[in-house]
Amino acid sequence: MTTIGFIGLGIMGKPMAGHLLKGGHRLLLHTRSGVPADLVAAGGTALTSPQAVAQQAEIVITMLPDTPDVEKVLFGDNGVTNGLQASTGNRKVIVDMSSISPLATREFAARLNALGHDYADAPVSGGDIGAQNATLTIMVGASQAVFERIQPILALMGKSVTHIGDVGAGQVCKVANQIVVSSAIEAVAEALLFASKAGVDPAKVRQALLGGFAASKALEVHGQRMIERHFEPGFRIELHHKDLNIALQSAAELGVSLPTTATVRELFSACLAHGGATWDNSAIVKMLEKLANHEIYKYPE
Repeated sequence: MTTIGFIGLGIMGKPMAGHLLKGGHRLLLHTRSGVPADLVAAGGTALTSPQAVAQQAEIVITMLPDTPDVEKVLFGDNGVTNGLQASTGNRKVIVDMSSISPLATREFAARLNALGHDYADAPVSGGDIGAQNATLTIMVGASQAVFERIQPILALMGKSVTHIGDVGAGQVCKVANQIVVSSAIEAVAEALLFASKAGVDPAKVRQALLGGFAASKALEVHGQRMIERHFEPGFRIELHHKDLNIALQSAAELGVSLPTTATVRELFSACLAHGGATWDNSAIVKMLEKLANHEIYKYPE
């Protein structure tokens, strides 16, 4: 049994923490909106600050929305670093499972290493369904020794845990993931909208395409959401928009052109302008529908 701190218990973090409890670990919990009662009932301990979590935990996991959120939790008032400085004992590991800037990740790691502790970035793919079913894909940036220490814990939350490289490599991999996923979702939206506007049942088109080379998780999951008009998160548009901002900023620094990613980011921007910050990312189809002056029609079964 390992004493694990888990900070950030939203749509993704809450079920992930639950799997760690089921795995027999002692869990110290904190989130700004209040620790869910069912996690406490399952054996978790609610604490009042990241500092309190870090002071007692052997491994601290963060699952937060954006780079500034991670920085505040790590280095702000009552933050993780205050708890590390107040604690005694073995070298601890901070595992950030958020999706944030690779450059900031390396900076955070350097600051924590200077305090005598280790850092790993382990962003995830698989959305809320993957979090609930412990089938997440987890991309890890860490030294080999740190990876070996945290891998059994990460395996309780995901079906695929891959050591990508040194610190920051996990976030680079997640950026690549978001480039592929966002483009795939947008392509599914275009295809189903095209079929619907042409007077063909988009549900039957989706079913046919699932049997061929166009088959994908985006077509399977997000295509169904588009047809059924089910746009509850899922993965919020504001977060996917944030990830594409990171991708395009990083690409600019590397001198790489990502034209399709830029187009998808602008469609997400349009969603935000229409009040869609908390829509599921499959709702990108709404902006294409506005351009076409046509809404995907669900045929009677």
